[in-house]
Amino acid sequence: PKTLQLSNQAETTRGSKRIRTILAKLDQQIPNVSFSDTRTTTSPEDSKAILLNQKDNYCVGEQLMVLLDMFDHMGKRKAYGGDFFKVRIYSPSIQAGASGHIMDYRNGTYLVSFTLLWEGPIRVSLLLMHPSEGVSALWKARKKVYDKIAFTGKYLNGTSEVSVECGFVMNTSEELCKYLDERDEEAFYCLKPGNIPCEAFVQLMSKNSPISYLTALEMELLDSIHPGVEIPQKFGQIQVSVCKSKLPKCNFGLSSHHPTGFAWQNQWYPRFCSITIFRTLKITTCLERKLILFLGDSTLRQWLEYFMKYLKSRCLKLFDIHGFGRHQNLLAIDMARNIQIHWKKHGHPFVTTSEYMTTDHSYAAREIDTVAGDKDTAIVVSLGQHFRPFPIELFIRRMINIREAVQRLFLRSPETKVIIKSENLRKTDIDLERFGDFHGYTQMLAVKDIFQGLNVGFIDAWDMSIAYDTSDVHPPYHVVGNQINLFLNYIC
Repeated sequence: PKTLQLSNQAETTRGSKRIRTILAKLDQQIPNVSFSDTRTTTSPEDSKAILLNQKDNYCVGEQLMVLLDMFDHMGKRKAYGGDFFKVRIYSPSIQAGASGHIMDYRNGTYLVSFTLLWEGPIRVSLLLMHPSEGVSALWKARKKVYDKIAFTGKYLNGTSEVSVECGFVMNTSEELCKYLDERDEEAFYCLKPGNIPCEAFVQLMSKNSPISYLTALEMELLDSIHPGVEIPQKFGQIQVSVCKSKLPKCNFGLSSHHPTGFAWQNQWYPRFCSITIFRTLKITTCLERKLILFLGDSTLRQWLEYFMKYLKSRCLKLFDIHGFGRHQNLLAIDMARNIQIHWKKHGHPFVTTSEYMTTDHSYAAREIDTVAGDKDTAIVVSLGQHFRPFPIELFIRRMINIREAVQRLFLRSPETKVIIKSENLRKTDIDLERFGDFHGYTQMLAVKDIFQGLNVGFIDAWDMSIAYDTSDVHPPYHVVGNQINLFLNYIC
């Protein structure tokens, strides 16, 4: 049979060593544990949170240190780490929030540090999203195969219309249509539909396959502990007073600092740089003579929709490029100010039950290669949500290819601005094996590793989602607006 295992095929290729290195780093950070009784797994209710540096008053800029000791459901202290948390500080009265940093001592103890970034009373939230045993199960299940999503392709030849099975790996002896990018080692396949040529591939859609690689016990664990249970804490809110310092303007380059910023009164403030707040008129001035290319998923399409909503009255219009369906590529233009904003969906996989055109479908690296670039050109890339159901090697390869395309772009046009947006969080009641946030977290770690040292801007949408306490893959407009405001600070 014609069986292609992408991860094996790439063993001797130029990109495989880099992929294996990144994967090995991720493996070191993720627990490899098993269990035979759910009572021996981490229990948030039985665990303890201790405030280490407790005092009457703190100063803005100081660290708040919380020690977590994790226990199982039988009251026994955990002997290993790897639990998956979501931690934040917040002040509901002023709509402020920021994420924290977690150090895992690998023995059931964690040190959570928060940078206190605003004045007033502050509360602490310590949520266990998955016990380490659940994390291990999800990671092992993700590494299995490519068949958690079933793709259906449509071929059109005159009046003949045929739907066939497609995917990244096709275990079949039947003839295949092969859609290959040999330079970037990307591959997608469909069963060849009779006498219809492979060039007649016009549409694609997908659905979840009725398959799981979790055991019954692992499913029971993930179902029994709802993601986001608060760990008990005996300390209450803390009081913070003002300490101000002047910050430099936000600039390019990935920062290793965490958190990257905080939300205050629905406005995002980066931690180590100052930003301008762009209102409608200022946005229009900033975008004048700009060519902007959004490459990615619907979270970037939401950016274009935001611009359309707030700048429509100022002559930004959608231009009909004769697309098809919800996921057609989009172009917004302002003829008077010479503004162009493109949204183009990323290449396979694009997971949706809605049909979309494949004739205008291309990989982000190839799109970047078509950009001439100049000081008025900006590219934003955001991938991840559609890659979560697949082995992470697919995502790592794609991001390495994008990095190499950006390097080629900088050689011919070093003034072009490139910004990477990380993934938004998702709701906790979705299919965790396919789309859970743990998979997004590992992808974010890979992205930061891949783009380290490259002069790109980074918008930490993950950090913003935690700070704003939103788990909507398409967050509220005030969150989207703050993502865009940071983008505008990068390009203007």
